[in-house]
Amino acid sequence: MLIALQDITFEFGARVILENSSWHINSGDRVGLIGLNGTGKSTLLRIINGEYSVSKGSVNKIKGLTIGFFNQDLLSFETDESILKVGMTAFAAAVKLEKELEALTKRLETDESEALLLEYSEKLHEFDTMGGYTMEHKTAQVLEGLGFSTNDLSRPYSEFSGGWRMRVLLARLILQQPDVLMLDEPTNHLDLPSIEWLEKYLVGYNGAVIIVSHDRYFLDRMVNKITEVYQQELHHYSGSYEDYEIEKALRVEMQTRAFENQQEYIRQQERFIERFKAKASKAAQAQSAMKRLDRLERVEQADGGPSKIRINFNVDRQPGKILCTLKDITKKFGTLTILEHTGAEINRGDKIALIGANGKGKSTLLRVIAGTEPFEGERIPGHNVVTSFYAQHQLESLTLDYEIIEELKSCGSGRSEQELRGLLGCFLFSGDDVFKKIRILSGGEKARVALAKTIISQANFLMLDEPTNHLDMNSVQMLIDALDKYEGSLVLVSHDRYFVANTANKIWEIVDGEIKEFKGSYAEWEEFKKRQAAAMAPGKPDKKEKAAPVAAPKPPVSNDQKKEILQQQKQFQQLENQLATLNAKKEQLGNELANPAIYADKQKYKEVEAAFNKVNKELEVANKQYEQVFERLVELGEA
Repeated sequence: MLIALQDITFEFGARVILENSSWHINSGDRVGLIGLNGTGKSTLLRIINGEYSVSKGSVNKIKGLTIGFFNQDLLSFETDESILKVGMTAFAAAVKLEKELEALTKRLETDESEALLLEYSEKLHEFDTMGGYTMEHKTAQVLEGLGFSTNDLSRPYSEFSGGWRMRVLLARLILQQPDVLMLDEPTNHLDLPSIEWLEKYLVGYNGAVIIVSHDRYFLDRMVNKITEVYQQELHHYSGSYEDYEIEKALRVEMQTRAFENQQEYIRQQERFIERFKAKASKAAQAQSAMKRLDRLERVEQADGGPSKIRINFNVDRQPGKILCTLKDITKKFGTLTILEHTGAEINRGDKIALIGANGKGKSTLLRVIAGTEPFEGERIPGHNVVTSFYAQHQLESLTLDYEIIEELKSCGSGRSEQELRGLLGCFLFSGDDVFKKIRILSGGEKARVALAKTIISQANFLMLDEPTNHLDMNSVQMLIDALDKYEGSLVLVSHDRYFVANTANKIWEIVDGEIKEFKGSYAEWEEFKKRQAAAMAPGKPDKKEKAAPVAAPKPPVSNDQKKEILQQQKQFQQLENQLATLNAKKEQLGNELANPAIYADKQKYKEVEAAFNKVNKELEVANKQYEQVFERLVELGEA
């Protein structure tokens, strides 16, 4: 066991977040930490991390335990160093030792004393043990897994946006390999290929992993336990998120029955007390009944979660069969080509998910479809199409002096205030929240208001750019249910695979500047991609450029060694030239032997055949010499 939370209670002022809750975390646990927004998930992570102290109970950790905590607060980190250097700070001890070895190497040029050579040898062994020779390669591997190109590795950290910076910091945390890795919404900053890479990495992680995420697809694939913050307590479940949902439903049902049975018992006892408390013959029994009720441990009423409010779209008019046609579209940003001579067609009833890695042009294509992005080619809008476009930049169109409820009323949807308040509840605005001014809302809250406005529009064609970014699981599910009943068409961009899998009937992917369409669900597309990858796997070269591992500091070289290195390098170059000449000659003679006309001249055929055999023997000798010289250069450390 790595961590034991025993009967802990934690309060913020008068508000109780956790009460008498326990949790044991073991090596190999991959836990999904879930709960409604505001129930205290992030607070619990900070308790484990030692940032907050509990008012009651104990938090026990094994000696020397290391904890890595990935969260939004990390964005305060600033540096102009390359992202490779930032990632390599995970190997702080090895980096420090590397600098010491470099200093020792310089000293050995003038001082070859036995003591100094021994110190150098010991530090070299320690550097090897720490993984110093592979730290640069490992860092590059993790950064590339999280979506960076090889060329990005040398770019300064300060050049990247917030989402990409979070990837760098996630890479650094992964490379540190703490005993307990705590990740607060890690998929918010990743595209699909990066999420899939992270899943593969975390499945084999040696320590414990605790994940807070609204991405249920990620949780289903990742976790082997669920811990839920529910009614100020921690409830533990074994298995995936899907297993949790089944067991949770049973628990709620059992709690509901227990609550109802207890309420009936309480009502019976209260009737008995009320009836007989004034009668002398029954007063003692009534008093005993009152004491029993006072001592009774009350069963709390089960919280079935947020009410299932139905979101309904009102489609104002029916569009034509084709909503939009793109012909010979080209879109470039300077030297970067996003789309090149490509086209597509959106038909009535299409629910298209536009997926792929960040930087491939998904949002750009959405704007091209909407007609708000300049491009080369032709965009033909369909008949009777009424479009509503949700994207982050739409937040600018919100009226800052309006209250949230006023903003929705201004859309002219004709819905009652009760209906609008019900819809806002789906987007996490409850009670008096609906009277908040738009200007005081956070970026995430504004995004939810803009999405609610999109939902109540009477459009028959929706374009949604990352609509689930600021929603919890229940709100995502409500949006899925609404889009499932939506009679119009839509194109959406999302990295939430559960959302995509439950909304889309077509998949679009931008590949080498072309729009590739797959007619089918996300699950079918995934299966298709797996079959495609399996078919291409045998003998497929690995084209991905990888950063070379850091070179080890070298011991000083004597004058005799320097002379030999120069001789071997010269011979190596000569042999390379000789091999190139012989291979060219062999190819020429082989072509002559392959010509049927040569067999008409018996003498000529014998001469060419003899020359071919001679070249083969010379190649055999030259290859052996080449290998010997190469091996010697390796021994001398110069290959």
